[in-house]
Amino acid sequence: MSGKLKEVKDRIESVKNTQKITKAMKLVAASKFKRATDAITQMRPYSNKLSQMLTNIVTATEGDVKIDLAEERPAIDNVLIVVITSDKGLCGGFNTNVIKKAKQAIEQYDAQRKQGKLSLMTIGKKGHDSLKKYKNINFITDHMNLFKKLSFENSTPAIESVLESYTNGEYDKVVIAYSQFKNAITQIFHLKQFLPIEKLEIDETAKKTKVDYVFEPDKHLLIQELAPKILKTQFYSYLLDSNASEHGARMSAMDNATENANELLKDLKTTYNKERQAAITKELIEIVSGAAALGS
Repeated sequence: MSGKLKEVKDRIESVKNTQKITKAMKLVAASKFKRATDAITQMRPYSNKLSQMLTNIVTATEGDVKIDLAEERPAIDNVLIVVITSDKGLCGGFNTNVIKKAKQAIEQYDAQRKQGKLSLMTIGKKGHDSLKKYKNINFITDHMNLFKKLSFENSTPAIESVLESYTNGEYDKVVIAYSQFKNAITQIFHLKQFLPIEKLEIDETAKKTKVDYVFEPDKHLLIQELAPKILKTQFYSYLLDSNASEHGARMSAMDNATENANELLKDLKTTYNKERQAAITKELIEIVSGAAALGS
């Protein structure tokens, strides 16, 4: 076998081995994807309704009840950015697009960063690895490995620390960069204000017909108890969204990689056959030439 033929054959074997790996990774991702999509599909209607209710309550009770988590600070001095990525790669542009949103937020609050008043909570190793190069940022890595054992109970300490820090005045604003799951090949990337709780934009007519909620027992006590619970649920839904997005993106990426390997194998086999035919032709010419020389 000529050197060229051996090189092409080795490349064919290498691509076949790579294809086996991508197929296996696709099957693993598909299995995890099913569980992740079931979790976010069941959670999303509940989370969306609670978030809508909280926004409506904050808007309707404005001026009547003091809600610490909805209180807008006169100056935005200290900002926290929560970045939700994955621990592993090979999932297409999933991590890249979330990190792009995080970088937009860093640029937006560059004045705070220069003063050392910008903090970054990274959930997922990929986000931390990409953003750790930034200077004058306070990195919070206590909850970076949250996806290793994702559950509502395990996510609660992370969000409780954020809520407590905001209430104590350590942060004036909290934003979250994450991916919202749509389907296996589509993710919607957001940079969302988490704290203070956003209010609805209402016109003068709507103000006159403001919804009057009936609270039982005490209005202030109920809202102060309800708001953190809803925000914890909302934060957990962001984690479930990101988890489903990651596995969907990885499954799609591995499927594309397998298809690309098929195309590459076709080209390599064509090249191998051409080289093999050329080698056979060359050997035949040498045999015929040798026979002709002996006969002369």
